[in-house]
Order: sequence, then structure tokens, then C-alpha cells
Amino acid sequence: MPERKEEAGRFRAGDVVLLTDAASVQFRKPIVVRVIREIPDRYTYDGWLWLDAYQLNTKGEAVARRELFVMRAGVQRQAVPVRRRTSARAV
Repeated sequence: MPERKEEAGRFRAGDVVLLTDAASVQFRKPIVVRVIREIPDRYTYDGWLWLDAYQLNTKGEAVARRELFVMRAGVQRQAVPVRRRTSARAV
């Protein structure tokens, strides 16, 4: 079943995105965030949206929860590196 047009560009929980000044002037110093959800019930201008997200550090760890007002066209999706979990060896 094809995605509906309005859902094709939506951000989903777990998406990792780069925010630069293309998304908003507040990101002159770029940040990387992991999306919790889009916040659809807030009024925005055409082409803008609210994201509920965790800001990530250079290790990919969440350091702050943020609600961000950004221009959809300026949000850059990032590839998420696969982390291998190490399991404890049985003794």
C-alpha cells in the first residue's frame, strides 16, 4: 500500500537527524538529534514543524530532551551506525 503524501516526509521515532542553519537560524552550531515524535497538534507555518527529540553527543548518547521548531526541508536525515552489543561470557 503506498504511503499517503502527507506521511511520506514525516519523521518517526528513532530517526536521527542533523539540524543546521538550513533548518533554523538557531542551529548555526549544528546539532544531531534522535526523534521521539513529531508534534502535530501545534500550530506552525507552512513547511515548518515541531519535533520532540533527544539531543545527542558525539558518542550518540542522549544528553538533553528538546522540543524544536524547524523547517522541514532543512532537516537532514542521518544514517544510524549499527552498534554491536557485547554479551557477558558464561564462566
